[in-house]
Amino acid sequence: MKKPSVEEVLLQGIHGPLETKPDERRKFLGTLRERIIVALKKSQVVEADIYPQVEQEMKKNPQATLFLNGNMDYSNLSKYVKLATKYNLEHTIVTNKEHDTEIGLILAMDHAIDKEEIYITKKVIHLPEPPKSKGLFTKLFKR
Repeated sequence: MKKPSVEEVLLQGIHGPLETKPDERRKFLGTLRERIIVALKKSQVVEADIYPQVEQEMKKNPQATLFLNGNMDYSNLSKYVKLATKYNLEHTIVTNKEHDTEIGLILAMDHAIDKEEIYITKKVIHLPEPPKSKGLFTKLFKR
């Protein structure tokens, strides 16, 4: 491993440590794309109801961290903060005054998982399928 130059050491002293993929981190509320389980855009976070997929992923991944966009009104974030508290998940409100992203919420791990599809496009409520009965009506109205 090469030793950092005097210039690199000075730059890190002035600007802080070098960050991998800074644009990606700005977009994804401080984390990397490869760590994300699910992501919601701001317009989805402001909806009155929570996305059930977010809650399902919180249940399945108790070691995940919830990242929320601090440039949004807290009243829109609070329902997800309560959900994170319910499932004992760490949560962080990320405010970046220099860069505002369209991302409102991210549930992520502390390591790469490389999930192909991270964006939730619509609310999906998984309802149990009704049992397929072979009762009297089924036999009478069979075509």
